[in-house]
Amino acid sequence: MSSEDATTAPRPVIGLTTYLERAQQGVWDVRASFLPQQYFDRIASSGGAAVLLPPQPSPGPAADVVLDRLDGLVLTGGLDVQPELYGAARHPSTDPARPDRDDWELALLRGARERGIPVLGICRGLQLINVAAGGTLHQHLPDVLGTDRYQLGGGVFARNEVSVSAGTMLSELVGTGSLTVSSYHHQGIDRLGDDLVVSARSGEGLPQAIESPGSDFLVAVQWHPEEEAADRRLFLGLVAAATEYAARR
Repeated sequence: MSSEDATTAPRPVIGLTTYLERAQQGVWDVRASFLPQQYFDRIASSGGAAVLLPPQPSPGPAADVVLDRLDGLVLTGGLDVQPELYGAARHPSTDPARPDRDDWELALLRGARERGIPVLGICRGLQLINVAAGGTLHQHLPDVLGTDRYQLGGGVFARNEVSVSAGTMLSELVGTGSLTVSSYHHQGIDRLGDDLVVSARSGEGLPQAIESPGSDFLVAVQWHPEEEAADRRLFLGLVAAATEYAARR
């Protein structure tokens, strides 16, 4: 491919899952698709074209239609995954159930994996991927670890250190060893899902990133890389994988 062809090649289309939340603007007070701008800014600055994917009333059929037009998928952060999906009783600190979003994202994830579409999971996205693979979650980490350092509250992201394992897809993207990340979560992986490997941990041994050991791109992190404007390595990796997928299909 010539340099001219490379600069004019179509950007891969990356879908980002969203909330359906109450939104107020002017005279309007309605439910709307919502996602912080940081997510699609990181996709755009990494060479992708971002499209928002709000929950759909018929998630299975809708996911099939949507995925046929996507080159990559980001399962974004948000409220807690329903504990009923992994057979656990609800903890008092667990967010109210959002079955619309859970059902939609599970359908998207299932279809993306069937097609080999690259997937990046962020925070809640990591937890959903683990649950979809048969894993479970700690519903409130302060009960388990005795610290709230992963979720300070008030919309303030905590800064924490994770250790990235050598020989993983994650290490190919961000390097091996210590990495400082932005955290905002009170849940985490308990039992690891089937056919997943842990690619980063915190000092307590808590999984902080997981991935599929196969050839398809499936990387998920417990932190919020969209908050790091100067470090787009995860998004660059996703866009590169999406570009390869688009060229194959």
